[in-house]
Amino acid sequence: MKIPPVKGTRDFYPPDMAVRNWLIDGWKKVSVRNGFEEYDGPIFEYLKMFQIKSGDEIVEQLFSFKDRGGRDLAIRPEITPTLARMVNQQINSLPKPIKWFSVPRLCRAERPQKGRLREFFQWNIDIIGVDDVLADAEVIFCALDYLRDVGLTPDDIVVKISSRKLLAAVLKEIGVPKESLDSLYALLDKKNKLPPETFEKMLNEQLPDSEMAGKIRAFMGLETISQIEEMFGRQEAFDEIVTLMDWLNRMGVGDYCKFDPSVVRGLAYYTGIVFEIYDKASELRAIGGGGRFDDLLKQFGGTDIPATGFGIGDCVLSILLEEKGLLKTRPQQLDYFVACVDESFRDAVIEVTMRLRSNCFASNFSYKAVKLSKQLKQASDQNAQKCIIIGEEFKDNQLLVKDMVAGEQKTIEVDKFFAELKSLV
Repeated sequence: MKIPPVKGTRDFYPPDMAVRNWLIDGWKKVSVRNGFEEYDGPIFEYLKMFQIKSGDEIVEQLFSFKDRGGRDLAIRPEITPTLARMVNQQINSLPKPIKWFSVPRLCRAERPQKGRLREFFQWNIDIIGVDDVLADAEVIFCALDYLRDVGLTPDDIVVKISSRKLLAAVLKEIGVPKESLDSLYALLDKKNKLPPETFEKMLNEQLPDSEMAGKIRAFMGLETISQIEEMFGRQEAFDEIVTLMDWLNRMGVGDYCKFDPSVVRGLAYYTGIVFEIYDKASELRAIGGGGRFDDLLKQFGGTDIPATGFGIGDCVLSILLEEKGLLKTRPQQLDYFVACVDESFRDAVIEVTMRLRSNCFASNFSYKAVKLSKQLKQASDQNAQKCIIIGEEFKDNQLLVKDMVAGEQKTIEVDKFFAELKSLV
């Protein structure tokens, strides 16, 4: 009986693994060049951690279980709670600001659909300890630094930016009760994901006052920051967004960014700047998103310390890059393939291959005694840069080394060859 993979998960055969490595290696490279350090945590945590951050309803959205000691645990659906826990544990000894990144494997117990699977990888960037919009600009720049690196232009993607602080001020101006804000945030976050009539019905249910609902609709449809000032006055966080946009322009990525008050981010812990990254045609889910979460560490029993960050998943990003013809791979590449002219030199092939590997060079050989032409094809198929051909010359302590790219070949003494290798290492 053949057992298929669990729905919503993926098997990574070598070609798929090459794509995954290309994505993740790119994330890590950009993170490091932007001054971030890598961290990670356990794949499961206490269930309570996720309930603190997202409420009891989160239980239905993750894989939870009891361990042998009866403790309620959950496989991580995100890594931000782990980040908060880890920072809180060593808050007094960690140098500030804290600039960390992670590429965790995450799981969510939800219905698989295009761009959203039960198991996925996510690139997370966070800056903790900086109460300045410059940090928000830096995390947005970091995301765009990568997306620009892989070939996506302002014609392909857009960063939609808003502010929870601004939204809270506008809702207060409209007259929405404070106790209604969290549920309203969650609904407004779904505006672009729901049919218009469904959203209207849900909004009217939450806010029976038609005048209030109308002002919220008007706010969500504004296109410039100045329009907010004209309609609602100069609200708190107005200057913050203006400064953010100015920083992004000065950083050279302003043409990717636009103000969009419809971006809310449903999670209640966001406190300031929020943003989401979309394909320009808006045919896919958000590529990623994030924002400022100044109260989160305090919610986990830590000190009151500012923080901002983002997450980008691999699923939607892979779809977009493939559609744009930008999805690349990092195939296996050998430094050397060791071949022989006939079976009598097979022991020498193994000896030379192992010496190459011991000197840190990726090397391979053929298990079967096949013709030299087939061995050379194997070398080419495995992207070997050079092929060492062992034949009669080996009896005189000589190797024939063929450059698979240039097509040139030369004979060299074995000892001299390995001495030169060691100098390269």
